[in-house]
Amino acid sequence: MSEIEKITGNNPEAKSLDITQQNIEQLKQLFPDVFSEGKIDFEALKAVLGEEIDNSEERYNFTWNGKTKARQIAQTPSTGTLRPCQEESVNWDATENLFIEGDNLEVLKLLQKSYHKKVKMIYIDPPYNTGKDFVYKDDFHDNIQNYLEQTGQVDNEGNKLSTNSDTSGRYHSAWLNMIYPRLRLAKNLLKDDGVIFISIDENEVKNLKQVCDEIYGEDNFIGEIIWRKRKGGGNDSQFLAIDHEYILIYAKNKDAQHSKWRVPYEGEYLTRYKNSDKNGSFYWDTLHRGGLQSPIIYDVECPDGTIIKNGTWQISQTSFNIKKEQGLVRIIKNKNEEWSVQHKVYQPAGKVQRSIYEAFTNTDSSNELKDIFSKDKYFDTPKPTGLLKMLLNLSNVNGDDIVLDFFAGSSSFADAVLQRNLSDNINTKFIMVQIPEKIDHKHRAFTDGLKTVSEISLARIKKAIKNINESYGVKFFKLDKTNIRPWDADFDNLELVLQQATESIKPDRSSEDVLYEIFLKYGYDLTTPVETKSVNGKQVFVVGAGALIVCLDDEITGETVEGIAKLKEELDPETTQVVFKDAGFADSNVKTNAIQILKQAGIDDVKSI
Repeated sequence: MSEIEKITGNNPEAKSLDITQQNIEQLKQLFPDVFSEGKIDFEALKAVLGEEIDNSEERYNFTWNGKTKARQIAQTPSTGTLRPCQEESVNWDATENLFIEGDNLEVLKLLQKSYHKKVKMIYIDPPYNTGKDFVYKDDFHDNIQNYLEQTGQVDNEGNKLSTNSDTSGRYHSAWLNMIYPRLRLAKNLLKDDGVIFISIDENEVKNLKQVCDEIYGEDNFIGEIIWRKRKGGGNDSQFLAIDHEYILIYAKNKDAQHSKWRVPYEGEYLTRYKNSDKNGSFYWDTLHRGGLQSPIIYDVECPDGTIIKNGTWQISQTSFNIKKEQGLVRIIKNKNEEWSVQHKVYQPAGKVQRSIYEAFTNTDSSNELKDIFSKDKYFDTPKPTGLLKMLLNLSNVNGDDIVLDFFAGSSSFADAVLQRNLSDNINTKFIMVQIPEKIDHKHRAFTDGLKTVSEISLARIKKAIKNINESYGVKFFKLDKTNIRPWDADFDNLELVLQQATESIKPDRSSEDVLYEIFLKYGYDLTTPVETKSVNGKQVFVVGAGALIVCLDDEITGETVEGIAKLKEELDPETTQVVFKDAGFADSNVKTNAIQILKQAGIDDVKSI
């Protein structure tokens, strides 16, 4: 390496994960013989796969208008970034919770490197396609610009996100084109033992099931919860009062779900476990079971020598004898002075969740929002935190697990995570994503000063932190175009273009903006610890105890580079990556010598932006 490599638009570090290229590399590892001059020989691939290829014109598949484009959109890398908003965050330096304002399609792309296979659970409550919900207008060529225009951030025309009217001939197709790429990208973020829960109603549950079967696999379908969302009402319905919604559940890999799915028992049920020993709380239950189709029959001798002839029992005689020797069985007189054969039943970790759930309703969730904001309800159908805590328990989320909701809405899910963290003394971390959908000026939230759904969402998280535990926090980021200035040749103003060519970073962006874009493109978590140091008077960001060192100041001298090399030796990380601003060096000699200075310190990965 004789000179510092500059990160350009074609570099992997300039964009999110290239999923297409990743798939090609995986295919190359599996079938190297199907590649010729770097390209896939499709005929050779078909020959390798043999009879597994279905070439018939009539075969079972699920398709719709726009599916090919939806797949392309999912595989197109993003060149955007997430800009930190430290002043609007809570406990920035300590928290590992994230709230991201932006189009979730682009955000999911940007998270691919940093959070690949790191998320334990995803819960989403996407638009139900009722004709009133907005649908994201994805653009294959420049979705960041498209997003900024839709949300009114780049013009004064008041662009509004569309509704998906059922008068459209492609009513279902439009919704499928929205959900499909997002679910594909979300799958990459799940851990091998991760799981996704998706709330939906009758309008799209059938189509959603088929999409998830394709993306996650039919074999990884865990089940469907029918949630009773209301009790009473509905008398104005023409045919049926729909009281329920659905929650579809898919595992990333069902075989990796080693732990049994259980939810806690209610306190009233647990009162029966009044006794305890070294093995835990228990109660004595009768071993006798009558009315069984295939009874287990044998004699049992009582303490006075009486024989219970042909008794019917829950367990085999062998198991009975073993339990008796271990002190887990007793034979005592009951209140009727009859011999009763009993065994210890220990308190279980939890109960199996039933597929029909009725514990919480929309009324509960509306009241929760009223209590939080001390106002009329801001949302018609938020999800109750009790329901979401049940799902968290069900999927065995605990400890330092990461959970994700990329249709945050009112951030009920974040609220549920924080409540559960306090009650269970754990540190589950959330990532919430919400597009800044504009609120109608007649809405109560608008009159209260909240102009977008994302503002309501973040406000709820902040109020939940204040109410639950003020030591909790949230880091706030906003989706935006890259911090790196593109090379745009303007032949009508070439002099200005040439003047700007030396400045690679946009003038309105901070060093922190650029730092977190480097995080995303290099694959560092957005909550990776950052220490700011002064090296020869220059600001240096030390990330992950020296795994990444970034200096974006101007007039960098050889002394600064030597100071960075010394810093690396002091921290002694296993490997170190260094990034400078391309125009930040005092002169070309310093830039050339920087390579050798850092190489002598064992740093081979040096780039500039």
